[in-house]
Amino acid sequence: MQPSKLLIATIAGCAVIAALPGFADQSSSQVTTAALPLVPVLVSSPGPSAQRNFPSLAGATGWLNSAPLTPESLRGKVVLVDFWTFTCINWRRQVPYVRAWAEKYKDQGLVVIGVHTPEFQFEMDEANVRRAAKDIPVNYPIAIDSDHKIWRAFANQYWPALYFIDATGKVRHQQFGEGDYEESERVIQRLLIEAGGTTTGTDLVTPVARGAEAAPDLQNLKSPENYLGYGRTTNFDSAGGITSNEPRLYAVPARLRSNHWGLAGEWTVKGHASLLNKRPGRVAYGFHARDLHLVMGPSKSGVPVRFRVLIDGKPPGPAAGSDVDALGAGVAAEQRMYHLIRQKAPVADRLFEIEFLDPDVEVYSVSFG
Repeated sequence: MQPSKLLIATIAGCAVIAALPGFADQSSSQVTTAALPLVPVLVSSPGPSAQRNFPSLAGATGWLNSAPLTPESLRGKVVLVDFWTFTCINWRRQVPYVRAWAEKYKDQGLVVIGVHTPEFQFEMDEANVRRAAKDIPVNYPIAIDSDHKIWRAFANQYWPALYFIDATGKVRHQQFGEGDYEESERVIQRLLIEAGGTTTGTDLVTPVARGAEAAPDLQNLKSPENYLGYGRTTNFDSAGGITSNEPRLYAVPARLRSNHWGLAGEWTVKGHASLLNKRPGRVAYGFHARDLHLVMGPSKSGVPVRFRVLIDGKPPGPAAGSDVDALGAGVAAEQRMYHLIRQKAPVADRLFEIEFLDPDVEVYSVSFG
């Protein structure tokens, strides 16, 4: 079994979170991976190890787009279970395929269930999940797994993760992380034929992916995901390091190496995020990638935060992501992942800066594509 090339490029971050007992870190309000080595994620293949019964969905704290579903009620259907959380860049790049499969095969006996298991505290809020499902969009049934009970029932370890369940209720295949879309769709087709459905054809979906959902530029992806709270961050370069859980003035160093970062202004660095106490404040990050995304949002619900993005000290212009204009201006109105940079060729080492014009914003993690 060979490692997926795509997953080797994304070995840090949401694709490799492990399901360890007590992994919900209450002090930092997020999943912790401090004890885990960063290793390539392997894509599992069908075989005897995957032959187990459809685990329970009873742990859902709520359902969207559907009445509650059970393994018993789905007997006779082919089921695709997709574990996701709405700020995960790896899932965002996978979801165009899952949406397309749900639509293409819904009349041939396929049921897709998205199990939303949160990473950050704000992803536990059902209203936030509902908003994300509408905005992204996710139109197939969603089991809200805020207590991680379904995650544990599946013994799952990754966002995203796909579990392919046949019409008799057996897990027949599993796919961890983004990529290997052709093999995944071939599995769906085989299971539908086994279930006695009409021919599905051999053609494959070709979804159109825009914004943050576009496939990564692997040739130029040289920056791994990083977290912006003290619990899991690396390469913090502001003088004096991090003062945990206390307000402090920070300054960005004169030069930042690639994949290093710093803060400017008065921030409180918490386990799961950094909170800006007074305006203005700035995050600076050296990176090498086509895309840059930032998980952030106002710490006070309903109070939007204005920001401005710069790349190498200038407005991004044609390198602006889908959540900013050419001048780099944007508004963080809710807690989610923001697509801030999409470089045009040539991609090179760059300095990203985001200046917040209002206080009370939290920054959680940065990812690349």
